[in-house]
Amino acid sequence: MNLTHLETFLEIAETGNFNKAAENLHVTQSTVSARVKALEDSLGRSLFKRNHNGVELSPAGRQLQRYTASMLRLWKQARHEVCLPPGLNATLALSSQFSLWSRLILHWMPWMRQHAPDVALRLDTNYSNAMMRQLSDGVLDIGVMYSPRQIPGLRIEKLLEEQLVMVSTSPLNEPDDWRKDYILVDWGDVFRNIHNEHFPDMATPPIYVGLGDLGLRYILENGGSGYFPMRVVRPHLQIGELFLVPDTPTIQRPAYMVYAKSSNNKALVDQALDGLRIIAASESEE
Repeated sequence: MNLTHLETFLEIAETGNFNKAAENLHVTQSTVSARVKALEDSLGRSLFKRNHNGVELSPAGRQLQRYTASMLRLWKQARHEVCLPPGLNATLALSSQFSLWSRLILHWMPWMRQHAPDVALRLDTNYSNAMMRQLSDGVLDIGVMYSPRQIPGLRIEKLLEEQLVMVSTSPLNEPDDWRKDYILVDWGDVFRNIHNEHFPDMATPPIYVGLGDLGLRYILENGGSGYFPMRVVRPHLQIGELFLVPDTPTIQRPAYMVYAKSSNNKALVDQALDGLRIIAASESEE
């Protein structure tokens, strides 16, 4: 099966239009049509149905779409590993949620370079659900995340626990003063559930932020309050830019590393996992 044909199929499936797919792929529409016909001939099935807006996937096309992205990711990974330059003997793929990079991954990278200098690191950031799919597909060795799911063949190991505290840009005199300019930062499902238990009567805050760094930057520049990791706000507390809000709970946010129970490069993965454990332990002691 031609990988170019699969890439073309996936582009059409995402755009729903042959012309748009051709434009994105920098080829002619006739080339796109020829690739689709060749793919359909090899499968013996029609992959698209035309409608007044363009095209939509046929039942066979929907089935193929389930596997195409994984097939292409596997090919890219194989090409990356086969084409390693001299001095590098293996590849390790790790993905992490963005908010864990500064605490863990940026310290783990030099640790790996020191302890495994012949290993090429392939690093990325993503959300928990996407990492779980990649781990299940076998294109990712380790995922570091907050919200893993139980999937056969994968092991989930608790790595560390964040301490989320409520802070404000000014000292508060009344118990509920923080509610007036509260910014709700979405720290994931576990945080939301615990937050709802502690504040069941809270009205919808005027600002909801999906990235903690943006929320912290906003309140530092504009004033307000919100929940943030203690390790992040500690420097601001020390110089009086932020203040702990009294009588509010600390919320624990665990982070996990997820990896295959068995792997072709188990020794390398075990070494990388040991490095993450060492870095997480040293961070917890600070």
